[in-house]
Amino acid sequence: MSQVVDHLAELTGFRDRDVMDVTLVMALRDLLEPESVAIYRTAGEPGQERWLTRAHLRAGDAVASADPLWAKPETLPLVASHPLRLEAMRSRSVTQVAQGGQWLYLFPIATDRDVVGVIEILSTKRLGTGSQRLVSSVLRIYHNFQGLLDYSERDTLTGLLNRKTFDESFLKVLSEIPARPAALHEADDRRHDSSTPHYVLGVIDIDHFKSVNDRFGHLIGDEVLLLLSRLMRGSFRFHDLLYRFGGEEFVVLMRCDEEAHAGEAFERLRVNTERYAFPQVGRITVSIGFTEVRAGDAPAAAFERADKAVYHAKAHGRNQVHNYAALVASGIIQEAAQHSDIELF
Repeated sequence: MSQVVDHLAELTGFRDRDVMDVTLVMALRDLLEPESVAIYRTAGEPGQERWLTRAHLRAGDAVASADPLWAKPETLPLVASHPLRLEAMRSRSVTQVAQGGQWLYLFPIATDRDVVGVIEILSTKRLGTGSQRLVSSVLRIYHNFQGLLDYSERDTLTGLLNRKTFDESFLKVLSEIPARPAALHEADDRRHDSSTPHYVLGVIDIDHFKSVNDRFGHLIGDEVLLLLSRLMRGSFRFHDLLYRFGGEEFVVLMRCDEEAHAGEAFERLRVNTERYAFPQVGRITVSIGFTEVRAGDAPAAAFERADKAVYHAKAHGRNQVHNYAALVASGIIQEAAQHSDIELF
């Protein structure tokens, strides 16, 4: 019993979801001593969902393996390639199958809204009722703690990440960007080196949103915000971080190989928004600005650059996407002095 309590204490001691998933598979391996334990989640657009390995631990492994969050979807297996996992998710019940002298167990992982993945346990011995109940109980605690994290980290209206989680994510991004000489800015050809991670921060602002609230009321305004958040999910990849900063302002933090790829993603959102028929309101447009995240950046400095590009879009007709670096290179706006110290919002 003390071993179970220790594992539960460790599981609920983290706020980082990646660490929580690794801790969960380690706890189940220690408690059950199976051949392997893994967490698989579904990711991607409806009809094109893939399996993302969140953590996989074999009996002799010292550390868990996982798919990188920025993995290209086409490199991941389609959900249809593992029908047993799908069946466990659809039935919302434990699935057990005998496979070549071993037993495969699949436990669905649910959120308050949906079933998002499975815990897969491969064992040489059959798990008794007590062991299965233990796994289910641990998963309930895991689910409840994930729900508490969602409550504190997500915007209650849209379900997107909220502003207070942005700084922590931004600092994680900075830790992956190697330092470069100050003279090398966003236009430097070295940014195209695929071995170096590149991140882009985008700011999205709904055009004339105040008039929506004034003409139709705040309930309709909230519906516009909710629908835009859904358009954002459909326009960006599953691993891009999407935030609502408050009011009609949204932020995207994404990893990409080329600024052109980021521009294409933001343009896709602009077009999807322009073409969408918002109930009662009709046509809504967005103005978007983005910038590459630089080594040593401050969250406020990167946000300010992207926001200047948004301001340019607003001042020149709205319903546009602008790259801060391109505006500076063309002489349309002047490069702001870069902050040398980390400044949090």
